[in-house]
Amino acid sequence: MNGNGHSAFDVETAVRERYDRGARQREESLCCPVTYDDRLLEVIPKEVIERDYGCGDPSRDLHQGEVVLDLGSGAGKICFIAAQIVGPSGRVIGVDVNEEMLAVAKQGRAVVAERLGYDNVEFRRARIQDLRTGLDAVDSYLAERPIRSAADLARFEAYGAALRESQPLVADGSIDVVVSNCVLNLVRDEDKRQLFGEIFRILRRGGRAVISDIVADEPVPDHLKRDPELWSGCIAGALDERRFLTAFAEAGFHGIEILKRDEKPWRTVEGIEFRSVTVRAFKGKQGACWDHNQAVIYRGPWSEVKDDDGHTLVRGVAMAVCEKTFHLYTREPYAADIIPVEPRVPVEAAQAKPFDCSRDAIRHPQETKGLEYRATTEAAGSCCEPGSSC
Repeated sequence: MNGNGHSAFDVETAVRERYDRGARQREESLCCPVTYDDRLLEVIPKEVIERDYGCGDPSRDLHQGEVVLDLGSGAGKICFIAAQIVGPSGRVIGVDVNEEMLAVAKQGRAVVAERLGYDNVEFRRARIQDLRTGLDAVDSYLAERPIRSAADLARFEAYGAALRESQPLVADGSIDVVVSNCVLNLVRDEDKRQLFGEIFRILRRGGRAVISDIVADEPVPDHLKRDPELWSGCIAGALDERRFLTAFAEAGFHGIEILKRDEKPWRTVEGIEFRSVTVRAFKGKQGACWDHNQAVIYRGPWSEVKDDDGHTLVRGVAMAVCEKTFHLYTREPYAADIIPVEPRVPVEAAQAKPFDCSRDAIRHPQETKGLEYRATTEAAGSCCEPGSSC
């Protein structure tokens, strides 16, 4: 038994062997029914589509010109869909550990590029929980310097550390959107925290993760986690729904929301329901808090709501926020529910004071208007709609 109560079988080996078979011929048991835009499938080779194993479509949240990374890209279907959405001004990177799947994807890349008239997709080999380490580089090192002693191992470990530091496979803050389609559940439980941390690391500030995956409606018991077929079949490694969302928050994300949740479970095992969800989460709430006399008004309909930093917004009340939070609230996913209130006279950065984001406070109107504001004005034109009787 290992520290998580699992048997001694190797999760990564079980997953690799299952997906090696899936690369050679289609395995229906690895799929959830997903509807894609048929127009985006026209340029994708049949061999790629037949070997697609997913549970959602995170590509629906992509935009033109973005740099996208697909975690566990498999045969490349989502990458080739994304390539068309982001267009020639965008770029798509697929990352997978399975060499047979990558071979299918790389063959498909040339076909898709020819049909589109541009090539904006590339594939890289790595474990998705370690996006610093390129496995092709590791293999090249080991081919020239096989490990035959403890000293060789020490030199290899030093090489790996230097490689991750000086030549990471995916650099910090280099990606606009990270997508994934039914892959996070295949990662060992003990590596999941690192996995979410890697997603956060590679995203630029303001970037987002859009993840489709299988989740459970209650925690998966240890005896199911000891089943290699259930691990490689997207069941045993599934997080329960609450833990899945919490993992994003613990990694530093904000604005976490469920874009899609299948009503009907994909599978039920011993009464536990396993279903597909698609979650979106944003990076960018970190940083200093400065007071620029800004406020936000929550439109409703709830009487009050709380964000991922613990700020409570009360419906219809101008709540004080720092400049960083103010700008977060004026973008996705908050903007539609928020009325921003700027001060009448902008506060210059040099005059801004530190803001205590640990407390909730109502912004007094005189703070935004100015303490000396005593204006009296005439009516500013008609406030009635044309044709109304007010």
